[in-house]
Amino acid sequence: MIVTLIIICEVAFWVLLAGGLALRYAARMPRTGAAVLLCEPLLEVLLLVVTAIDLRGGAEPDWKHGLAAVYIGFTATHGHYMIKWADGHFLHRFAGGPPPVRPPRYGTPRAVHEWKMSARAVGAAAIAAGLLQLAAWYVGDAGQSESLRMWQQRMGLVAVISLIVALSYTIWPKQGPGPGGARPGSDRDCDPTGTVGEGHRPHGR
Repeated sequence: MIVTLIIICEVAFWVLLAGGLALRYAARMPRTGAAVLLCEPLLEVLLLVVTAIDLRGGAEPDWKHGLAAVYIGFTATHGHYMIKWADGHFLHRFAGGPPPVRPPRYGTPRAVHEWKMSARAVGAAAIAAGLLQLAAWYVGDAGQSESLRMWQQRMGLVAVISLIVALSYTIWPKQGPGPGGARPGSDRDCDPTGTVGEGHRPHGR
C-alpha cells in the first residue's frame, strides 16, 4: 500500500503541476492556478499520515516506510525547484516570457549552483533521517527498526556524496571554451543566482 501511495503521490505531483501552470498561463486564470499549486504539499502530508497509520496498525517497519520518508524529504526540498523550472518553461511557451534560464556551466557560478543543489540534497537527507528517527522511536523495538536505521545510513551517504560533488567544482572549477576559460556571450551561464530573466516570472511554490 505504501509503495502504491508513493507512486500515486508522484503522479499527482506532476498532474497538479501541469494543471496549475496550464490554468495560470494557458487559461489565464492565475489565482485558480496558484490554488492548484498550493495543493502540492498536501501530497506529502497525506503520505506521512498514511505511513504513520500503517505503523500504528502494527505493520513491521521495512524498506517501504523508509522509502516513504525519503520521498517526503526530497519532495520537500526539491518540489519548489521543480515547480520554478516548469513555471519558467510555461511562461516562455504560453505567456511570451523570456527563455528559461539554464544553470551556469562554468567557473564560480557553476560551483555556487552545485552548492545550492548540495544544500537541497543535504536538507532532504536530514528531513528523511529525522522522520526515520521518529518512526524508530515510535516503534520502540530496536530489532524491528533496523531497516529504518539502514535508510538513515543511506541518507548520510547521500549527503556526503552531494557535498563532495559540490566541493569538487569549487576546487577544480570547470572552465569554458573561451580565452582564459571565459565563454563568450555567456551572461546567462554566469548568473550564480539563476535570476537572469526572472523579472517577468511569477514564482511558484
